[in-house]
This record gives sequence, structure tokens and C-alpha cells, in this order.
Amino acid sequence: MELLLLSSSTKHGTGFLEHAMPAVTELLAGRDRLLFVPFAKQDHDGYEATVQAAVAPHGITVEGIHRAADPVAAVRDAQAVFIGGGNTFRLLAALHRLGLLTALREAVRGGTPYMGASAGTNMACPSLRTSNDMPIVQPPSFEAIGLVPFQINPHYLDPDPGSTHMGETREQRIAEFLEDNDVPVLGVREGSWLRVRGERAELGGTTGARLFARGSEPRELEPGEDVTFLLSTEPHFDS
Repeated sequence: MELLLLSSSTKHGTGFLEHAMPAVTELLAGRDRLLFVPFAKQDHDGYEATVQAAVAPHGITVEGIHRAADPVAAVRDAQAVFIGGGNTFRLLAALHRLGLLTALREAVRGGTPYMGASAGTNMACPSLRTSNDMPIVQPPSFEAIGLVPFQINPHYLDPDPGSTHMGETREQRIAEFLEDNDVPVLGVREGSWLRVRGERAELGGTTGARLFARGSEPRELEPGEDVTFLLSTEPHFDS
């Protein structure tokens, strides 16, 4: 598989996809059409236009799947797929409703490059259970596409020791997840991403990530680090 799983589509001080554009163009090399899945946001046309403006200088035409008469066929015919960020629950509900989970899984495992950002990155995991989003709608299942066997927490924020906020930190929420689910969680900071090329996985970007696993202290991962070992994870979710 060829995967580019971005923590976010923007980084502070940069435009849409600008911080990751070298990785985007590397993933899409030799392709001039990109199927975009905008269902995490309500304004599908506006979201499509934002993506088109970002990749047009690189000779890529964006095709919004919301315009397709047959979305499943659109996935099968796609040169590459990009699922954008927004609300993860809304996105997953739409993928279930349109019968796209299996089509996406088969296409990407068959060689179609996949790019996700934020909620789209969550979709590449076995489940949406490590999303940061409010459940504004109820999908029929938390099952996602399952392109990687571990979980990702996009937009990961490190604990602030000086904060007076009394709610849970991101680290505490991931610890709660691990109490009930024996699945590693990769907390990817904004400005970083995971790149999978076949049997190998590498952390890209500039800000790094933290790896959480049951029974272990969190582990810091540096940009450029090989994380291929994560691809052999066997996830266990409690019911």
C-alpha cells in the first residue's frame, strides 16, 4: 500500500497542505487526478475547491466523490484518493451509508494511493475510537477502513505542566483508551505524518510523534524514524 496519513491539512503559518506538499506530490507522482472525499464537512463544494486550489499548481485535477453518480465505482476507478478532515463521526457515517468502506479498503490494498488528513487519517485505522471529535451523528459502527492495524490520534498535543485547565489531557484520554483496548496509539503532532510504502512505515514531517501502548511508558518518535514494527500489530478491542 501507498499511504500518506497527515495529522492535519494545515500547520500554523502555512496554507492548506502547504507544509506537506513535497510528500503529497511524491505520493501522487505520475497521476493527474485525485478523488476527494469531503464528507467530514458540510460544504462539500467549498471543500473540494480548497483542495483543488492547493494541488492545481502541480497539475492535479480534483474530483469530488459527492458529484459521482456511483461513488463505489468512482473509488474503483480512482488514480488516488484523499479523505479530508473535519468531523470523524459525520465522515464515517457517510462512508457506511454509501457502502464505501469495503470499496476503499480493496482499492487501497490493490495499490491505489491513499492520503488522509485528520479525520481522513482516523479512517485508515481499524476504528474511530481515538478521534478528538464530538459524536454529532451516530455511525452504525465505529469500524473504519483498517488500512493500518494500530490507532492514530491526529493533532496530538503534549501535556502543558503550567495549564490550569481541569479537563483531561490528550495523554490521559489515550491512557483511558488503553485501559479498555490493547491497541497501540500513535499520537501525531501537527506538522507530522505517517508514510507507508508497502511493507515499510516512516514518520515524516518536523514535529515528531508519541507512541502509547498498554503496559509501557509513552515513547517519543523523531521525524524520519522507521516505525515499520507498527504494521505487525495485532489489535484487540474490548466490546
